[in-house]
Amino acid sequence: MPVEECEVTDTSADLVILGGGSGGYACAFRAAELGLSVVLIEKDKLGGTCLHRGCIPTKALLHSAEVADAARDGEQVGVKASLEGIDIDGVNSYKDNIVKRLHKGLQGLVKAHQVTYVEGAGTLVDSRTVEVDGTRYTGSKVVLATGSYSKTLPGLELGGRIIASEEALNLDFVPDKVVVLGGGVIGVEFASVWRSFGAEVHVVEALPHLVPNEDEYLSKQLERAFRKRGIKFSTGVKFTGAEQNDSGVTVSLENGEQLDADLLLVAVGRGANTAALGYEEAGLTMERGFVRTDERLRTNLDGVYAVGDIVPGLQLAHRGFQQGIFIAEDIAGLNPPVIDEAGIPRVTYSQPEVASVGLTESAAREQYDQVETFTYDLAGNGKSQILKTAGAVKVVRATDGPVLGMHLIGERVGELIGEGQLIYNWEALPEDVAPLIHAHPTQTEALGEAHLALAGKPLHVHG
Repeated sequence: MPVEECEVTDTSADLVILGGGSGGYACAFRAAELGLSVVLIEKDKLGGTCLHRGCIPTKALLHSAEVADAARDGEQVGVKASLEGIDIDGVNSYKDNIVKRLHKGLQGLVKAHQVTYVEGAGTLVDSRTVEVDGTRYTGSKVVLATGSYSKTLPGLELGGRIIASEEALNLDFVPDKVVVLGGGVIGVEFASVWRSFGAEVHVVEALPHLVPNEDEYLSKQLERAFRKRGIKFSTGVKFTGAEQNDSGVTVSLENGEQLDADLLLVAVGRGANTAALGYEEAGLTMERGFVRTDERLRTNLDGVYAVGDIVPGLQLAHRGFQQGIFIAEDIAGLNPPVIDEAGIPRVTYSQPEVASVGLTESAAREQYDQVETFTYDLAGNGKSQILKTAGAVKVVRATDGPVLGMHLIGERVGELIGEGQLIYNWEALPEDVAPLIHAHPTQTEALGEAHLALAGKPLHVHG
């Protein structure tokens, strides 16, 4: 139902949003476009973790790393170049300037949308009220968008040479040796950066593979690529302790191995930022620190929604962004369709990149009686050869049915997953995709070739 109109004052509005990250500001802007009055509350900086301590700065570092690799490997393409070194101050300046420009743009959009922006730490009082520094802001609806924080393990205290991703983003030196605890997205991205910058890197992951939430084929291919790059990793082994002194840190594993390094990066996931915000006191249903919602992102409290990393599921900025838009449209009475979590694209920006959407092969086989897969090697793709990248496109389909998942690995494949998510979300058959024309030479042709093969008419495929 449309939101009930309330009297608009400096402290009351149709919608009060606690948290100005990707989910919060997207909700605010879309609600304002739909004619709702909005109060947006943020204790830190508009844009949240993604803009200031996550997606954007890490990808800037990864681009610097890509340029370093290009300089180092120039002779492979007939360009005489050499890498003189990494100017970490220059890298940080480049990264920080990107963040500043995007932050300034967001601030301008707040004004353009006439959103009331409140700086300060907010606390949920009840299902209509958020308090900031003694002032209470009341909304017909309340949206909770308070994001996440870097977790650590029991007994492992952050500080000194034991750091989380936030500190890793702002180092003023390139470490010689690093241990990365956690082989998920954050861990392998930082491992990739530091290796490109010349560091020795060792990743420790308790589960059997790196990027363990991806299709196992991608995990094995990434491990193969990391071996070629000289990135060491230990999988299926647990961390047991770390000791640090003025000269370094020693990491102990349950198999008895000890790893010495300059730094230990703790990248074991992110926890929901819900403590001491009044959530439980207001009566919200919680689970392991997360806010429980229904499929329409409604909490158990009437009129209160939750969005982004505090809601169980993928912790991705673009998930929160789309959820914010969904909530605004739902409150405005537009009845948007429920977001399919499996249809959210996932990208790991390591070297090589890993990108996926939909179901892994194992998940598909659990849900469907008959499943087919096809894997197209990028060795057969002209643009991939030009880029000198190895990799593959793996497509999973229900037999005689739609595409259920797409899984890619290789240089720049994150740019291909946009087409992949359209194919998945529109429940396209390979036969629907096969006639589509992909420009030559591009890596998108690899998507076309994979679907041609699944449609029964393979071209650039052996055997």
